[in-house]
Amino acid sequence: MKAAQQGQPTDSQADKPTRRMIFAYQSASAIALAISLFWTVAFAREGLWLLSASEIILATVSLASWLLIRAGRFTAALIITEIAFLTFILTFSLMFDTPTPDAPRVSHLYLPVLAMLAYINYLRRRSVFQLGFIAVALLCYIVFTSGVPALPFAQPIPDELRPAGVWANSIISTVMMVGAIYALQLEFARHKGMARDLRMALRNRELELFLQPQVDRAGALIGAEALLRWKHPQRGYIPPGVFIPVAEESGLMPLLGPWVLAESCRILGSWKADPALSSLSLAVNVSASQFAAEDFEEQVLGLAALHGADPARLKLELTESVIVSGLERVAGKMQTLRKSGIRFALDDFGTGYSALSYLQRLPVDEIKIDRSFVQEAPAGGNAASLVRSIVQIGLDLGHVMLAEGVETREQYTMLRACGCAEFQGYYFGRPVSRAAFEQSARGKPESLADIPA
Repeated sequence: MKAAQQGQPTDSQADKPTRRMIFAYQSASAIALAISLFWTVAFAREGLWLLSASEIILATVSLASWLLIRAGRFTAALIITEIAFLTFILTFSLMFDTPTPDAPRVSHLYLPVLAMLAYINYLRRRSVFQLGFIAVALLCYIVFTSGVPALPFAQPIPDELRPAGVWANSIISTVMMVGAIYALQLEFARHKGMARDLRMALRNRELELFLQPQVDRAGALIGAEALLRWKHPQRGYIPPGVFIPVAEESGLMPLLGPWVLAESCRILGSWKADPALSSLSLAVNVSASQFAAEDFEEQVLGLAALHGADPARLKLELTESVIVSGLERVAGKMQTLRKSGIRFALDDFGTGYSALSYLQRLPVDEIKIDRSFVQEAPAGGNAASLVRSIVQIGLDLGHVMLAEGVETREQYTMLRACGCAEFQGYYFGRPVSRAAFEQSARGKPESLADIPA
């Protein structure tokens, strides 16, 4: 099931940070800035200019992190801060904070804190980078704890300053670790609470489908894509990129998928009697687990019959995650549904590794070019050549080519010239409620009527 809308905000909807998280990281950046400035002055007063310079670097990183978070570049701030802080701790521990018989090394105590923060970030946005960062941070902590590594040209902190540093860093790192544990507990509680609220949302009818227009080469409305939205009674609309991962982790997708399909069939059934809407199609995303159900074909055909929907107006969008479950089995299910008039679209085409090998063996009617290619295409060069090649391959195989994520006239013009027959994106309309979409479809709004032919 597709989780995100068209378009790319500063931080994607899928990993949009909460206000509490933003405040926590801004506060941590401000505290790190204050501490590093304090030590900058302290070292400078003792004439320890190299140590003072290192603290200035840390202060600069802390300030940059604070400014990036304030500017809405949360993900960039996290990555830059994690790498910079890890590099600083390792360098400082090897160069300055070398253990002596009277004072232990303490800078490495921040490494488990960094690993904990990276794990919280991993829960927010799963990535190989975060897992690798956690492993490196913990491995370095083990090395510093188990031995006494130091650079041959190390310049240890003077003995008279070390007691204050030992106590200060021990206390600060402990407090930060407690804060990280608390933040982790809040993150787990948030996911658990959202899963509970999502179950209630199904019962209380808080879910609804938003529709995003799809148009042809002349800019005429030909249908829409159904996108799931959750209207929380207290929090308002929650982005699908936030609650869909929670639904997947908590095993709620088998409930959400059929609900979306049933609601889509109900909408199509109601459109049959309306001359302005009866010719429109409705595209529905199908998850791998939903498609893999033994009775999936019976479910789809039964819902279409129950709500009086014309199967020929229903378009099921599949991704490569659906197809890799077994090509022959998937093709068989598709053929069964296609006999009733249901069409199929291959979504996010071009992002997988073996999508081309499927095209000749699957009864796909339409190919959706992923928005990542669409956004880069007008710039020319390799991106434009790649899009033209993708479109030509699809056309040669007899498929309809749809470009999603179209946001500018330049993108539309270029893709139209390449041979795309259908389009979707903010340039033609954002996802809106069913009522707003139907009103626009009946009224022929300017946003569609003024698209150049």
